[in-house]
Amino acid sequence: MFAGILDQTVSGLANGAIYASVALALVMIYTTTDHINFAQGEMALFSTYLGWWLISAGLDYWTAFAATIVASMAMGGLIERILIRRTEGQSMLVLIVVFIGLMILLNSLAGVLFGYETKSIESPFNESVWGAVPHVGPHQLGMLTVILAMLGLVYLFFRFTSLGLKMRAAAQNPISSRLVGINVGAMLCLGWALAAGIGAAAGMMTAPLVYLEPNMMSGIIIYAFAGALLGGIDNPWGAAVGGFLLGIIETLAGSYLVGTDLRLTVALLVIIVVLLARPRGLFGKQMVVRV
Repeated sequence: MFAGILDQTVSGLANGAIYASVALALVMIYTTTDHINFAQGEMALFSTYLGWWLISAGLDYWTAFAATIVASMAMGGLIERILIRRTEGQSMLVLIVVFIGLMILLNSLAGVLFGYETKSIESPFNESVWGAVPHVGPHQLGMLTVILAMLGLVYLFFRFTSLGLKMRAAAQNPISSRLVGINVGAMLCLGWALAAGIGAAAGMMTAPLVYLEPNMMSGIIIYAFAGALLGGIDNPWGAAVGGFLLGIIETLAGSYLVGTDLRLTVALLVIIVVLLARPRGLFGKQMVVRV
């Protein structure tokens, strides 16, 4: 029994790595704009289709992986420059319509350009190297390693580089940042680019586990949103931790409580419980208003 729970926990961590990366992308945009990017999943989906196309054209997985992240960062920056920046100062309803429209556009465009039939991407991880843990696939272990490394690099970027510090300052206090010479607009554009790159990495890691089709990310974005709420929607690293926790909760509940067919209800239940009991999440900031 204990061995089974341990195996399921490791499997949950692997699933949680995907949720954590997408949750981090969601929160990166939220902390800079105060808006939830409902199109984050479709941006990752479109990037994954691009990666599949590059692999089909003859590139090896890791070359396509790197090229997809670079192209996705460019796409994220362009979306912020061309579309999102034009909505500055608009009402919340306008922004929600824009995000939903972008989600539908990217989903439809992926289908038109790459086709609606299901596709597959072979795992880049060798079973003889990554297959040492019982009941946990080599791709899950390799995926967990890659995403943990990616999250570590993002942490080092924000914590120890001047550009990362400027991005944090622009997100926390844009007015003061402008006064000290920080180009807030450029930092917002870079934030969208990084979020798109992180989402692309999550999509490329997910694709070998499931079939690639236009609805591949629809469930993952719900899990990611639940993880972001659980960890704290205004705390990027809390959201990442929340994604890992949700992966464990969802896997254990699906294995021992509700069954695999009802796993998505676990994420929805987490959303409801967090909003009712602790809206700021486990690691969210406590808002204090001086009157």
